[in-house]
Amino acid sequence: MTEPKKGDHVTWKSHGGTAHGVVEKKQTKPTTIKGHKVAATPENPEFIVRSDNGGKAAHKSAALTKA
Repeated sequence: MTEPKKGDHVTWKSHGGTAHGVVEKKQTKPTTIKGHKVAATPENPEFIVRSDNGGKAAHKSAALTKA
């Protein structure tokens, strides 16, 4: 997938199968989500996604598939 953009509907592999959600933003600085460190940098960004069940997570572009 080319780099996802804000508003893109995406899927990714999750513990129970496949999760679905929407990209909220490109993260280029370290942050924390639900107590987990996200080691994002401008050279190695991660994408903050809000899942359909309301959870929030960070994923690398390679882990996301456009829905």
